[in-house]
Amino acid sequence: MRVRIKFSKHGVVKFIGHLDIMRYFQKAIRRSGIDIAYSSGFSPHQIMSFAAPLGVGYCSNGEYMDIEVNSHQGSDQMLTALNEVMVEGIEVLSVVALPDHAGNAMASVAAAGYTIEWKEGYEPLADLEKTVEAFLNRDTIPVVKQTKKSELSLDLKPGIYELTAKENCLYFLVDASSSGNIKPTLLLEALYRFAGQEFDPLAVQITREETYTALIDGERRTLVPLDAVGEKF
Repeated sequence: MRVRIKFSKHGVVKFIGHLDIMRYFQKAIRRSGIDIAYSSGFSPHQIMSFAAPLGVGYCSNGEYMDIEVNSHQGSDQMLTALNEVMVEGIEVLSVVALPDHAGNAMASVAAAGYTIEWKEGYEPLADLEKTVEAFLNRDTIPVVKQTKKSELSLDLKPGIYELTAKENCLYFLVDASSSGNIKPTLLLEALYRFAGQEFDPLAVQITREETYTALIDGERRTLVPLDAVGEKF
């Protein structure tokens, strides 16, 4: 059975990179006693995959990983067993079984929602709400994205599904698919540049609030959290 696990990440563990988080969960699953399935071959490994990697320094309330299990004692028991071996800063929030037709966590990601808060001692953009409104009212939002081999010019506007500002906080929902992934810092740099200011990554705390997949019904496309496609067992 394939199982999707949702977890949060806060505190000092936000400085732990994606590869180390993967290694941590491999050990945590062994300690929890979950009957996880292993691949075959000369060097068997746990059958596990993660959704979109989280940037170092980001917090999150909506991280996901998929595993395969040989046997189980139910969602609640698995959630409790995992949380009993979690380190401070990581909490398992839900455990659901995936239907046969569901894609894996990474391939299913369509969008992500982020909250941006300015840290103590740093000021948000002046007239934040008006700046955001004017920023979105443009026909295009051109940026230059650095890739491993070159620079890529693209328009952010189609991939921004929601962008709102309130006092000392920004929220945005953006494309997070493999074909159009918009990183939070890329959007923030564009917003600051539009306001005529320089963006300082150390000034903000970025929190991924949720990771979404897209359900397609004819011409209708609905974004739902990744664990909404599964059911408790």
